[in-house]
Amino acid sequence: MTVNFEKECETSFDFAEEEVARLVIEKALDYEECPYEAEVNLLITDNEGIHEMNREHRGIDRPTDVLSFPSLTYEKAGDFDFLEREEEIYNFHPETGELMLGDIVISRDKVAEQAESYGHSQKREYAFLIAHSMLHLMGYDHMTEEEAKVMEKKQKEILEQLGISR
Repeated sequence: MTVNFEKECETSFDFAEEEVARLVIEKALDYEECPYEAEVNLLITDNEGIHEMNREHRGIDRPTDVLSFPSLTYEKAGDFDFLEREEEIYNFHPETGELMLGDIVISRDKVAEQAESYGHSQKREYAFLIAHSMLHLMGYDHMTEEEAKVMEKKQKEILEQLGISR
């Protein structure tokens, strides 16, 4: 597994950001039984940076907590079988052979704001946002109530398996 970790903001959390990210990403991949080694890009930015990306990519003129940019289009969320077809070879990194899942962008400012608002640690909020985004990178969404329930259950179970709770 490769996590390309990058920070655009100067402030840090009071925990090992890259280590926590790797743990959550690996647990999410295991939870969904991804049959491949995978590559994920993770950028930590601030409200200003994520605001600009949210406006540019989604047409929403405000900061958000996390953005997910999946590299794959799934026939069914969490089902990697379509990758076995020969024409899907472009989804794998040519040098490492890893499945390129996509990009995650997190606002460091929103992590701090939401952790305080929800009354839990910044580590928990950060881990939650990564788990949430990983599910998006594996084809899940929350546009309907049913989809939201599925994602909420999966997010909760991933964090519980890591011992990260509210």
